[in-house]
Formats: sequence, structure tokens, C-alpha cells
Amino acid sequence: MSLSQTDLTRIALDITAGLSDHDRFSRLLDTIRQTLHCDAAALLQFTGQQFNPLAIDGLSPDVLGRRFIISEHPRLEAIARAGDIVRFPADSELPDPYDGLIPHQGDNLVVHACIGLPLLANGDLIGAVTIDGFDPKQFNDFSDNELRTLSALAAASLNNALMIDKLEKQAVQSQEIPSASRINADTRVEMIGHSMAINSLKNELNVVANTDLNVLILGETGTGKELVAKSVHQLSHRAKQPLVYLNCAALPESVAESELFGHVKGAFTGAISHRSGKFEKADNGTLFLDEIGELPLGLQAKLLRVLQYGDLQKVGSDKSLKVDVRIIAATNKDLKKEVLAGRFRADLYHRLSVFPIVVPPLRERDGDVTLLSGFFVERCRQKLGLKSLRLDASSLAILNAYDWPGNIRELEHVLHRASVLSRAQSSSDSCLISQQHFDFHVEPQTSVANAKLNPSHTAHPSHQTLKQATATFQSQYIQQVLTENEGNWAATARSLALDSGNLHRLAKRIGIK
Repeated sequence: MSLSQTDLTRIALDITAGLSDHDRFSRLLDTIRQTLHCDAAALLQFTGQQFNPLAIDGLSPDVLGRRFIISEHPRLEAIARAGDIVRFPADSELPDPYDGLIPHQGDNLVVHACIGLPLLANGDLIGAVTIDGFDPKQFNDFSDNELRTLSALAAASLNNALMIDKLEKQAVQSQEIPSASRINADTRVEMIGHSMAINSLKNELNVVANTDLNVLILGETGTGKELVAKSVHQLSHRAKQPLVYLNCAALPESVAESELFGHVKGAFTGAISHRSGKFEKADNGTLFLDEIGELPLGLQAKLLRVLQYGDLQKVGSDKSLKVDVRIIAATNKDLKKEVLAGRFRADLYHRLSVFPIVVPPLRERDGDVTLLSGFFVERCRQKLGLKSLRLDASSLAILNAYDWPGNIRELEHVLHRASVLSRAQSSSDSCLISQQHFDFHVEPQTSVANAKLNPSHTAHPSHQTLKQATATFQSQYIQQVLTENEGNWAATARSLALDSGNLHRLAKRIGIK
């Protein structure tokens, strides 16, 4: 079997279709998998000496959130350095980065077919496609030249998408900012997620970053407000200048003024030398005031003066000091209510909230729990020095069904604890996280992986969120139609009037495939 002209034409049409990057990459992987008849495939972007998955097929859904540092994955390092297609021997001793991450294949892909296609643009590595087959001879009929052609088409797709993304970001940035002062995109803080809520947030950041407007970041505890502040700074023309952090909640009122504005020698007992405050250290850069709602009222008036006139006075000094500082503030409080209660100055609130940004809670970020879980589990694997660390299907279902009152911070801590428990209970360096390792409980009806279609239990409990109830119903109904079609996914897709690829992705996301 070989690649036909029809196959290549279909791949080329997928590349040029008017789709979002995420859909284009998923379509490309679907086509590659069907064309090569592989059991698993992944499209990866190369950035900062690591591969970031852009689309996956046949792999555990949390792989999309993992970040593979090439120095820790010999096969991926070989692909990155080869400059040409890499066919790994079926019995290669190099560990596969997807060990344990292909559903129903156990812990180790001991003997299998594996090919890596490096993606190059202008001679530079921008990504890779990996294809795996359970039959060791699965790809023997495809010539190197055919695979090089496929690699070139995939590289064109990725390169075009990256160029479009770069142009779109430049279009929303201020034209008055010299391009040389913009930070390289590769150094940006990464926000993990593909949900509509997080994409909307990213668009807002691109709009406001290269202005000098003050930004007020609002959101629940643990949503990642500090990460948003770093993103605003790194996307701005001040990126090469300092980003200075101050937690207003941890600031004793007795030293708060000195922390913000500095002091001169002898200003008070213990002031044995001159000291620069946070504003002076952030001159020409950005000052991030976290938990701004906790700032004492007396200091709020002095902070307002600096925002209005750009000058400050050190404690114990009569001289004014001019500073050019952009303020990014964050709080989990409702500052409008704080103003009405007299605990926050209305004029300061209006100065800070020129451009408010609301960071969505995790429960409103549909599908992002799976990606974030993969990201944190891979980070835990690195810290614990494990060969493999993965989540079983029931774990992913429970994680997606939980409400996460502590948001991303809570998810990270839950997975870290579960990783440590899994390692403690395992006799090898390949560990599996299951629901017994979590310290919270989700009602059985909300666990979509264990959902059984039972006419007497189709009513959803009133304490479920709409997201949980929707996922439960989708799981139950798809499984019912799949049973009626004797396990035939293509026939199930036709019965549901869904595109086959979309059905497979939905089934993976809700934990039934």
C-alpha cells in the first residue's frame, strides 16, 4: 500500500480549508491516521527545546496538555535532531513518550511500529508528526519519499497557522510600538486550554497588552490571575523592563508605605540606609499589585497620587521622584461592593479599572480540565523522576465532573498529591493515578466514564451543574446508540448525524473512548 494522489490531495485540501487552527490540525491528524492506517498519531509544535501537542488521535486525551522536554524523551530528541524521517526499529530500546498513554495497550509499547516526521520551515524545526502502529510491519509499504511528501504538507500547514497567528497578534497591537521592542513569542507565559472562555481571555490580553492602560484582573481564588498579569507584561512594549510583584494582603500596614515608595536613612527607627520602594524598582516597567482589595485605606490615597501625577515621595524625604510605571492589579473581591461599603476608594477603583479583565473559573472552561491535568501530571512525572505517570479513564471523568471551587490551584494540588500516593503504592517507575488517589468525592452519576444507561436512573440529580448533566447525558446516549450499532463507530456517527472525526473527539473528551 502507498500514498495515492487522492490521499495527498485530501491532505492539501484539509490544510487550506477555512478552519480554526485547532480544527485544521485535528482534520490533518484524522487524514494521516486514515491514510497510513496507524493506531495513534500526534502533531507537535517545537518550541523552547520541547514538543507541545497541537492535535492527537488514538492517544489519551490528557496528552494534549502535556509538554515533552526532548532531553527527557530520547525518541523525540532523535526526531528533533534528525532533519529527516526517522523509522525506529520495532524492538527499539528507546522508551516511547506515549508508553501507557495509548488506551487499552497497557504500560509499555514493547514491540510496535513507530515513525517520526520532523516538520521544517526554512530549514528550522517547527514541529513533528509521530505515528504509531501495533503491528511492527505496519508502515513497511510506505516509502521514505512518500512520507517526506506527507511531512512537507504537514509542515506547510503548521507554518501557515503559526504565521497567521503571528499576523493576527500584530494586527491588534499598537502600530506606534517599534517591532524591535516586542518580546519574542517563544518566551511568553503559556496558558493551557482550548475552551471558548480561555480563547476569549487570550484575545483580550492581545488587545490591551501593548497599551499603557492600567489593568484590573478579577477572578476567583486559584484561577491564575498572576499568570494573566505576567502575560500582559510579556506581551507589552515594557517586556524587557522589570515586572515587580507585591502582595498587598501580606503587607503589614506599619511598613506598607516604605515597601511601596521606599524610605531614606533615618526616616524611622530601623531605617539604617536608603531603600528603593516597589515603584522605583518598577520604573519604566510594570508593578503587579496582587490582592489590591486588601490595601489599607490610608495607602490607597497615596497610591492614587502616584497614578495621577507619576511622582512619589520616599518616607522621610521632602523631594519628589518621577516614575513611569504601569499598574496591573488583581483581586478576588468585588471592588464595587467594597467601594459601597467604604473599604475601597471610588476614585482609586476607577483609576485601576480602566481595562478590567475577568479570569473565568475552571468550571466554565469546558474541556480544559483534561488538558491541565495532562500538563500537571507530566510536571509531576518529571519532579518524581518516573518513567511514566498517567491517569486512567475514570480519573479523568471524575476530574471533569468536579466543580473545582479552588480552580486551577486546587487541581494542581490534587494531582500532585495523587501522583505522590500513586508512586508510594507502585513497585515500578510506571505509575497509574486512579480515583482512589483523590481526596474528594464525586457522586457516581456525575462520573461519565462509569455511566450506565439505566431507564430508572436517567434523571439527573439536582445538584449537578449543567455541564455535568450534559456530559452525563451525552455519555449515556452515545453508549446506547453504539450498543444498538453493535460497537460500530462509523454507523453510530451516521445515526447521530455527526462527522465521524467529531464523534471520536467527543467520545474521548467525555471519557468513554
